[in-house]
Amino acid sequence: WGVVHDGIHPNFPTVEGLKRHRAAGGLVILVSNSPRTAKGVARQLAEIGVDPASHDGIVTSGDVTRDLMLQEGGGKVYHLGPSRDLSIFEGLAVSRVALKEARAVVCTGLVDDLSETPADYAGVLKEMRERGLVMICANPDRLVKNGKRTLFCAGALADSYAALGGRVLMAGKPYRPIYDRAMAMAGGLAATGVKSGNVLAIGDGPATDMRGAADYGLAALLVADGLTEAANGLAATALEVKTAIPGLELVGAVHSLAWNGKDG
Repeated sequence: WGVVHDGIHPNFPTVEGLKRHRAAGGLVILVSNSPRTAKGVARQLAEIGVDPASHDGIVTSGDVTRDLMLQEGGGKVYHLGPSRDLSIFEGLAVSRVALKEARAVVCTGLVDDLSETPADYAGVLKEMRERGLVMICANPDRLVKNGKRTLFCAGALADSYAALGGRVLMAGKPYRPIYDRAMAMAGGLAATGVKSGNVLAIGDGPATDMRGAADYGLAALLVADGLTEAANGLAATALEVKTAIPGLELVGAVHSLAWNGKDG
């Protein structure tokens, strides 16, 4: 989201570039902070027209969240988020219950992200804190672009809960578990395995994609017209991001990801 598509339409030059990379022998693993499972994201991509030939596999924060629900939920969890994210519970041995019965809260986002803000959840978060419930944040993103609109994500609610002193567990980027899953998937698909030095992390989120790449030791490419909006030019945006994230090996910044026109 932000690189391969904008939530509504595919970025066709990106999709075609990824297909050409795969045709040349490369691997593409989509690493998403979507709170849905990989199967749920695959359905979403198909619905908006992203060619499945553009990637080899998908890893989501929803997958990591499922592990955390089993570890922390005691079989009973409260779902804070929209119904479109319910695939995260499919086939899992937990029950969705009312907040007063829950052992943990799974936050996949705002129920109505088109009209609500984190301030609308002050009462719910206060009750969660009073009960000492852990919040499992299935999407660490704070903001996302949906077409031309910018919407709040689950990470914004997690910030609000943490500010109240609540315990938050983050499932996706920039945290290590989702990268471990992605590397394991890539390694399983490659005949000779995959080394981190041969991986390029591509993303538009400084706090998630770029921070995660830096912490995991991966080179990174910034798609600067995503969340950063390179109003002062690519070089200035790249310098700003690199300065803000020590240790980031930023190979460059682009307005959008596309094949460079060469065959190699």
